[in-house]
Amino acid sequence: QLQLVESGGGLVQPGGSLRLSCAASGFNLDYYAIGWFRQAPGKEREGVSCVDFRAGTTNYADSVKGRFTISRDNAKRTVYLQMNSLKPEDTAVYYCAAGAFPFKPCVLNPNEYHIWGQGTQVTVSS
Repeated sequence: QLQLVESGGGLVQPGGSLRLSCAASGFNLDYYAIGWFRQAPGKEREGVSCVDFRAGTTNYADSVKGRFTISRDNAKRTVYLQMNSLKPEDTAVYYCAAGAFPFKPCVLNPNEYHIWGQGTQVTVSS
């Protein structure tokens, strides 16, 4: 069964940090990129970051560059999103997803991803 499970969300004050995890099972990650996306109430789902699981190449949205870092642990089949200097506008449900990008860098268009996790809530508030 193809599955992605997110964890690590929660409530944090502005300026704080959280680390999200995305654990994969049921498929060979070497052929996929893993992306992080978020969706705030009333807004469209937007791409945050992605990583090619085999090559390790990454991509970030401008809004999170310098604050968020994506990484992977091949042995644990897990992708992480370290989020620092969090802002209230980072509040959203965060999803991880898997997509195939043969011979090209991963992109942040959610329509290019076809395996999705259930999401984890991140709330940045004082």
